[in-house]
Amino acid sequence: KPMLISKFGEENYQDVNMAWFWARLYKRTPRLGYFVGGFQGFIDLLVERVEAQGGVMRLNTRVRGIHSAEGRLRLRLQGGNAEHERVIATCSPQMMRGLAPDLPPDYAGKLDSLRSMGAVVLVLALRHRLTQEHYWINIPAGEGLPFMGLVEHTNYISPEHYGNDHLVYCGDYLPPDHPYFYYSKEQLLEVYLPGLTRVNPAFHPDWVRASWMFTEAYAQPVPTLNHSRNIPPLKTDIPGLWMANMSQVYPWDRGTNYAVELGRRVARLATS
Repeated sequence: KPMLISKFGEENYQDVNMAWFWARLYKRTPRLGYFVGGFQGFIDLLVERVEAQGGVMRLNTRVRGIHSAEGRLRLRLQGGNAEHERVIATCSPQMMRGLAPDLPPDYAGKLDSLRSMGAVVLVLALRHRLTQEHYWINIPAGEGLPFMGLVEHTNYISPEHYGNDHLVYCGDYLPPDHPYFYYSKEQLLEVYLPGLTRVNPAFHPDWVRASWMFTEAYAQPVPTLNHSRNIPPLKTDIPGLWMANMSQVYPWDRGTNYAVELGRRVARLATS
């Protein structure tokens, strides 16, 4: 119960179904892998492969709407429009709802029924090791710490890959309207750093050489009872428009491996 509350919130934990819980236990093993160069290395390689095949990556280009237009799809962008025969949207269900107002009520209703949690993560570069040999510490709700997950990444991958810094992730799943999403990094440091002295009484704020704050409103789908009936199909009811996101990775929990599998599946369907 305490871990379910930490992951899904007091308002959701009782509704999480056992299919998700079974899948979490069934799939998890002690084997861990790490992509050389981290996620940035993975993304850089992905971009290189896409561009080598003639693809174009348009960064910092906000999509404001998706509309049908004479048998094609028109993307309303910050600086104009772009038209395409097929579009795969990988945004959250809530964002999809706002981008595509022409979605029929049945499909839109499925999007509206999906619940999710956001995430706040503080990444710290420390001058000293925080824990001895602990990589991932799950912190149950009610233990008095301001975060639910403490990951000392450099207890898994050597600090020599990171300029001899000791990298620590302090994270929490929170409702998307939680006050932390409106905090500055300095405000979150004031909340989170005292918790580190509970983990290691020798910790001192002077250990922090650098810090980074990351937030994401759509970070963890909440798989409720009969979730499988509410999963929106990859193919929407708008011709040429597809959607693929974490809500469709079920009963498995969200993760990079499942994102790759889902991406391949929707790409095959959209191009067949």
